[in-house]
Amino acid sequence: MALGVISVMGLAWLYVVLRFVRHLPIGRRGRVTAALALLPLAEYYLLVVWSSGHLSDITWPHAVTVVVGWAFGGFLLLALLLLARDGLGGVLSIALRTQGRRWLTSARVSMALGAVALLLATWGSWQGLKLPEVKRVEIAVPGLPAAFDGYRIAQLSDLHATPLLPAAWQQAVVDKTNALQTDLIVITGDLQDGAPRERAADVAPFAGFHARDGVLAVPGNHEYYVDYPGWMAAFKAMGLPMLENRHVVIQHGGARLVVAGLTDPQASAFGQAPPDLKAALSGAPAGVPVLVLAHRPGAAPEHAAAGVALQLSGHTHGGQIWGVNLLTKWANHGFLAGLYQVGRMPLYVSRGTGLWHGLILRLGTPSEITEIVLRPAVD
Repeated sequence: MALGVISVMGLAWLYVVLRFVRHLPIGRRGRVTAALALLPLAEYYLLVVWSSGHLSDITWPHAVTVVVGWAFGGFLLLALLLLARDGLGGVLSIALRTQGRRWLTSARVSMALGAVALLLATWGSWQGLKLPEVKRVEIAVPGLPAAFDGYRIAQLSDLHATPLLPAAWQQAVVDKTNALQTDLIVITGDLQDGAPRERAADVAPFAGFHARDGVLAVPGNHEYYVDYPGWMAAFKAMGLPMLENRHVVIQHGGARLVVAGLTDPQASAFGQAPPDLKAALSGAPAGVPVLVLAHRPGAAPEHAAAGVALQLSGHTHGGQIWGVNLLTKWANHGFLAGLYQVGRMPLYVSRGTGLWHGLILRLGTPSEITEIVLRPAVD
């Protein structure tokens, strides 16, 4: 897969050179220099692997990660804008022969597209890195006991603690979440990127989460990439319960709610236990509604068929870039962000609290700390 990504980015670089750089009025030497300068930027992922050993483990300083991430985002946006321009040019060439296409590929239009790409990258980087807002959602849950009416859950997802979103940023998220004073805090995967020793300071704020009924988490796919056993031990040491195909029972006002957590499908590739709802619910009390925490939303239909009352997920980041996020929706079985009704089971998919250093832009898909208020469903 890594080779495929590197190849695709190489083709993107070639496309930008042919459809953008060669139209710039900066002389032959300037165009060659620009093309060569864009090559390492296009192969940003390869540079991360070379310098850190793994794509999910970046060890660059915060400022370098932000600047390179911004520039890489600008490169990707430029490639997308060029694709849109060339698509429009194809339509115009049919309707107006060659006049429209020639104007669209002019140096003036090319430079304008470059400027727009950089402006969007600047805005998108700020949107991606700023502290997320609180999004309040009421969810009607079938079979929810009256005692749980108004029960509040803070959902965080995809925190991705790295030099990009370091300890100070994570601490601000912890403080903002704790200030909600919810009954329960849940984290639906992808808490970090990297090795436990390297990320120790960045994840340390997670020990400060507190809610009346505690804090629960499940692993996401990024937990498996670098030392999964080490991470499970690290989270346990900081007092953060990780539900790996197991459940807990929440007591509230004389009523009960089962919270079951699943592992991620990525587990199988690393010799770990794959998601297993049956195992997670082994020994759970009968007749009690079940809330499932699963990093990816794709198995929601199976969970609904099994009688789960509510599922909370993340993983998609909302697609991060409006328009392009349709690909993310397709890759996640039609689920992207927000509240869905899957049979009788509601599914909520967070847009993510943080983001991965591989793409630091958010355009039209803001991050979130989700305050969920449970309500009994009216049959």
